[in-house]
Amino acid sequence: MTDRSTHDFTTFMTQREAAARAYVGGDAAPLAQLAATTDPVSFFGPSGGHLTGATAVTSAYQAGAAMFAGDGRTHLEILQQGASGTLAFWTGIQRATVRLHGKTDAMPMDLRVTEIFRREDGAWKLVHRHADTLVVAQAR
Repeated sequence: MTDRSTHDFTTFMTQREAAARAYVGGDAAPLAQLAATTDPVSFFGPSGGHLTGATAVTSAYQAGAAMFAGDGRTHLEILQQGASGTLAFWTGIQRATVRLHGKTDAMPMDLRVTEIFRREDGAWKLVHRHADTLVVAQAR
């Protein structure tokens, strides 16, 4: 990975984290700006299943954000990230405290996440997200 690729993607990840914060606050627009509009695009969401196609994935992101009330918090705990040429990735834990519409209490939502990005018109665009619930193993 070149120093330029590393710096460029690291800078981009500050935008990605800001989009994640907006998302758990109920606003999918910043994530939509980072999402690829050219296929192939895929999403393996926390509730299982999978979606393909930029339109279907963007719709799922919008529906997911709409479930959250406006006071969620999140942080991306990056375990690995890298960029080279036209592809980049990060993997880690998304730690969040969220409140769903219709609920009074906030709840923790920690997800294992892998995201893959591709360069489109000079910008990093999200082409794949895999997120599932982090399960902490209990010692035996």
